[in-house]
Amino acid sequence: MGKGPAIAGASRRPKSRVRYYAAIAAATVAGAGLAVGATVTSASAAPATASSVTAPVSSASSWITSGTATPIKHLVVIFQENVSFDHYFGTYPFAANTDGTTFQAKKGTKPVNGLYTKITKNGPTGPLLTNNPNIDNGVQYNPTRLTHSQALTCDQDHGYTPEQEAVNGGLMNKFIQFTNVPTCTGTPTTPHGAPGLVMDYFDGNTVTGLWNYAQNFAMSDNNWDTVFGPSTPGALNLISGQTGGSYAVDPNNNDAKITTPIAGTVSALNSAGLGTIYGDLDPAYDDCSDNSHTPSSPTAKLNPLGVSTGKNVGDLLNARGITWGWFEGGFTPTGTNAAGFAVCGSTSKNIGGNTVTDYSPHHEPFQYYKSTANPKHLPPSSEAMIGHTDQANHQYDISNFYATLPAGNMPAVSFLKAPAAQDGHAGYSSPLDEQTFLVNTINKIEQSKFWPSTAIVITYDDSDGWYDHQPPVIVNGSNTAADTAICSSAPMRLDSFPNRCGYSQRLPLIVISPYTRSNFVSNRLTNTVSVTRFIEDNWLGGQRIAGSFDAISGSLSGPRGVLNFNKKPHFGLVILDPTTGAVVSS
Repeated sequence: MGKGPAIAGASRRPKSRVRYYAAIAAATVAGAGLAVGATVTSASAAPATASSVTAPVSSASSWITSGTATPIKHLVVIFQENVSFDHYFGTYPFAANTDGTTFQAKKGTKPVNGLYTKITKNGPTGPLLTNNPNIDNGVQYNPTRLTHSQALTCDQDHGYTPEQEAVNGGLMNKFIQFTNVPTCTGTPTTPHGAPGLVMDYFDGNTVTGLWNYAQNFAMSDNNWDTVFGPSTPGALNLISGQTGGSYAVDPNNNDAKITTPIAGTVSALNSAGLGTIYGDLDPAYDDCSDNSHTPSSPTAKLNPLGVSTGKNVGDLLNARGITWGWFEGGFTPTGTNAAGFAVCGSTSKNIGGNTVTDYSPHHEPFQYYKSTANPKHLPPSSEAMIGHTDQANHQYDISNFYATLPAGNMPAVSFLKAPAAQDGHAGYSSPLDEQTFLVNTINKIEQSKFWPSTAIVITYDDSDGWYDHQPPVIVNGSNTAADTAICSSAPMRLDSFPNRCGYSQRLPLIVISPYTRSNFVSNRLTNTVSVTRFIEDNWLGGQRIAGSFDAISGSLSGPRGVLNFNKKPHFGLVILDPTTGAVVSS
């Protein structure tokens, strides 16, 4: 619809019409010892050898249930994979209803900044759908609706530079040339491919569950990937807002620090020996990285591994004694190889029957930090210790979340990562696989005792390069050989680390909580690091991480935000069918 994103922080908070929570402000952690806006300084670089990590041990009784700045006592972040906003919500709230699960929008549903200028009785209309500027060799590529049977598609190119090239200085007209991948392979099912596939989108007949959550809770059409590029930078930004302060090590050479840049991994190192992770290299503090440190052939070499230094939000939560955890599918090892490394070999099948390894190391951001890693993938010492510091060091299998939820020990902050076949990543997952994971998980949380004080955030690590029509506003620039003019012409606002250019493309953001407006579309400017900022503001008294995007990220609450604490909460459950995404009860 062409409206541009507003810059966060430009408006003042309005006076509350109704004050249901007079004591909210006073509920912030007492005696925390850090003023709002306090900054955590970066730690010195980690040793070049990515050796095993010895985690501090504490008893469950030594951890406190901290006061919070809002009624939210439990945050669950479901971090999915590789979807642009237009790819899932480009025609929201109109669904064609020619296949898949029937979807009818509620009366009064507002339009979004999508692919249309108007929705008629025959469907969405507008020049982006019929006269799109993406043209290659004289052929115009308009966005095409993907059917329910085409849910499993080819993965698109989503590298740091190709995404910038596709944006083409904000003209949004080079996706065919730089991120389009029209064909691919798969066994036994070949994912759907087509010329101009990168332009195409799903509607509520396939992403039915997400559309129904948006109907009953809140979503954003102005939420952005923090930087250009693939999954690893997106995951690191989720937990720290900082992809700088990093380096790569060479497992072929006793984990020696790599000082000569390797394209697509880490930027050139500064005088302190630190650069920026801007590609998808596996974490150094993870036995399962790079196929459990096993070369792909007898003559092949192992791939570089990534190390991040400084602080992440887990470090900050630990310092305050606040329970938290990262829960990922396939994290539990299936064995140990001859070299003594844990093997993460569990698999699942997607809707096409293709076998997919559950665990993806470069999707697990805490494994890049020595302070929060669990290299051997050790289990928690007991169910009661989930969320507390023990041998698992807050890194768990997704099954541990499902065990602790009914036991009444869900951590204050939980990050959930689906098994790969259900994480929504094109090429090996699909919206239908993803829906199964999302609905089953969210139903369980809603039906738990934690629901009245919980916010569930669904968002994504990157766009996968899928087309999104909205030109980005660059809030932090970068000027390297990997950057195009849209980034090199913008100032670096945060620190001196390059290859942190963004915002890049819009990503879906849905918040499910009693503390949302129902059927609400937020246009407040947010990005992936807004999740980090909410944790910092809610539990940590506004503490910030050095050089992080957290300082300039918009809040999830506030005027026009996805969370609203000035209205009476709605505690009713919205239960969906995991297969169809339809509402079962509400």
